[in-house]
Amino acid sequence: MSASASPLLPDPALLHLTQADPVLAALIRQGRPIAASAHEDLYLALLRAIVSQQISTKAAAAIWRKVQALFPPDGYPEPAALLLLTDEDLRAAGISRQKAGYLRAIASFAQQGQLDHAHLSQLAADEFTRHLTQIKGVGRWTAQMLQMFALDQPDVFPEGDLGIQNAMRRHYGLAETGRALLKRMTELAEPWRPYRTLASKYLWQSLDNEPG
Repeated sequence: MSASASPLLPDPALLHLTQADPVLAALIRQGRPIAASAHEDLYLALLRAIVSQQISTKAAAAIWRKVQALFPPDGYPEPAALLLLTDEDLRAAGISRQKAGYLRAIASFAQQGQLDHAHLSQLAADEFTRHLTQIKGVGRWTAQMLQMFALDQPDVFPEGDLGIQNAMRRHYGLAETGRALLKRMTELAEPWRPYRTLASKYLWQSLDNEPG
């Protein structure tokens, strides 16, 4: 799940961020334009997020292609079809037993009608996170990535993301660690409201390490 170079996001967001934060303004000037990235398939986005956990973007892409190959002819892992696969089927595609359980939990959640885009896109951030983290294997970070990319919600700040932490340490000269670091990052991000998502995407881009 990554941003591409066009079309451009609305100018008011860029104007607000460049006026609110000189450090961020420099990153925006030096960076590439970032596009909106909304798509409506939350189920598919969740599956891909689980596949991508704790591995490189390149490895995740290779495993995802193998997963798609398990679902001919179009490669779409319909929930009912996914639930029929054994651990051995999924292991052959590079999915661990633990992740196989998570994928099944997502498929079951989808079968129950719990991943309706129209409903979930209207939830406040905390409500959205509470809803998704009912699924085994889905944590707050995953919920935030879906808000930022699958829903393209404008004001999400994933302070727990290692890429965001590394970028802010580098560009803002932060020496804090642990809770003190998260507190300082949240304070620095406050002026970015209501466009913290776009600010975060520029921070990722500054590392050339956007989330997969």
